[in-house]
Amino acid sequence: MSLMNEFTKGIVKENPLFRLVLGTCPALAITTSVENGLGMGAAFTAVLLASNIVISAMRKIIPDSVRIPAYIVIIASFVTMIDLAMHAYTPDLYKSLGIFIPLIVVNCIILGRAEAFANRNSVVPSVFDALGMGLGFTLALVLVCTFREVLGAGTFLGHTILPESKAAILMILPPGGFVTLGCMLGFLNKVQSKTA
Repeated sequence: MSLMNEFTKGIVKENPLFRLVLGTCPALAITTSVENGLGMGAAFTAVLLASNIVISAMRKIIPDSVRIPAYIVIIASFVTMIDLAMHAYTPDLYKSLGIFIPLIVVNCIILGRAEAFANRNSVVPSVFDALGMGLGFTLALVLVCTFREVLGAGTFLGHTILPESKAAILMILPPGGFVTLGCMLGFLNKVQSKTA
């Protein structure tokens, strides 16, 4: 098992949002600005990394009969820490992301990586897996955010790019999330079918 392969698979080959189509709820809800995407991506990656380390280190101790509840408790502990830290240090981002920070607890990507990878591998490969999946999810969120923010608000990281009259307000509304993600998935599938 190559550590670099474990890292890069989460960015391209098994990207959680674009290839596995997991984590679409926060991807559709919070991707109205690049700041939101970066904040959610950082929180998600921190929780995934910490939980993968602990679950991998304890994989031989946790009985199979309580494996999933134990994973949820471990993940919930780290989400609570991130939630409190964001509330204290980044209150505006915390308000912007709202309920989607606590919902990281039940994010299928984190629970899936715990069950499919951290539970079966040692700590070092689990760290590379978490970093790759976290970075892949963050990059996907930022890409969706960029399109939605530029086209919907006419800004990028708060800087005006398009005149307000040229912005398509639909793109920062919920339907814009579906349209953006659908177009991106269609484009990636088309590219993949041509290279296969």
